[in-house]
Amino acid sequence: MSELTPQRVKDAYDALMSGDRARAAEYWDPKVRFLTPGNHQYAGWHEGLETFLDFIDKVQEASGGSFVIDPVTILVNDEGYSIDVNRTSGTRAHATAGAESPYERLQIEGLHLLKWVNGRIVEGRGAIFGDGLTNFNQWWSPVGSDGRRVTV
Repeated sequence: MSELTPQRVKDAYDALMSGDRARAAEYWDPKVRFLTPGNHQYAGWHEGLETFLDFIDKVQEASGGSFVIDPVTILVNDEGYSIDVNRTSGTRAHATAGAESPYERLQIEGLHLLKWVNGRIVEGRGAIFGDGLTNFNQWWSPVGSDGRRVTV
């Protein structure tokens, strides 16, 4: 088993966001379950690595590749758990430069609780602080700040 360290957690995020499925599989178990918070079409459990990666692909598509998870601090223990406080940001691909509307600009703080087995993540749960959950729901809204329907 790989030793669980804060660097391994960072590497898992880098692999996830790289778009390289083989690299992500080095850190994320094929049967991973991940709970995305919110009240939008992508909230809830993503069951299995392919399903979870499809969600990440959708996030990257919606954000025009601007979606970033920035770990602020990472805690790990000997029982196979990590918790990371993170800042997440992104701008919808259709947004104009400098967009500040919560329908187009995502800026949230939260945490992820990850369960690791044999060096890979088998379960994750996201939580978002304060009004960030509202921002996340608005960002995923099918209606933009101008009232027009948007795709993705």
